[in-house]
Amino acid sequence: MTRKEQKEEKRKRILMTALELFVTRGYYDTKISDIAEAVPMSVGLLFHYFESKEELLLELVKMGAQGTKSAEKPSELPPDVYLNGFLGQMFSYAKEQPWVFNMFVLMGQARRAGMPEEARNAASEVDSIEATAKLIREGQKSGIFHKGDAELMSRCFWASVQGIMEEMALDKNMKAPDPEWIVGILR
Repeated sequence: MTRKEQKEEKRKRILMTALELFVTRGYYDTKISDIAEAVPMSVGLLFHYFESKEELLLELVKMGAQGTKSAEKPSELPPDVYLNGFLGQMFSYAKEQPWVFNMFVLMGQARRAGMPEEARNAASEVDSIEATAKLIREGQKSGIFHKGDAELMSRCFWASVQGIMEEMALDKNMKAPDPEWIVGILR
């Protein structure tokens, strides 16, 4: 492994360690020294990778925001079929890569008041609500989804997904629910 690859590997380890600690202990209750100790490395060396805890948080939030950018729904797929498939893939990927559960939790936390403003703004830019509301409106026109405020329905849909991801982050043995159950709230 080259020095560049070693450096990138260590950087990833710092990020994943910080993600775990921010979710389990909370952002403000996690110290840079806690992250360095868990990696393990000296605090001084950690500062060669990230200048501050805020920079670490921002980098994680940017990773989370990038991860939410999904491909557009193929036009031939009905909205319910697309959402079922999307959730199924997301749950499956998260089981293979457990850090994804923690990222969902962190992104929810980062949007709350009191978090560092730059990270909060970056997390708030992720707008799954409107994209899903558009799918819901499409499904309402074709009679797949029940009538109602599409934005509110989208918020409820994502709130249930967020809650599931948080529960699965806490309980590594929890099975993923059938995506049809979640999509069913829209019918």
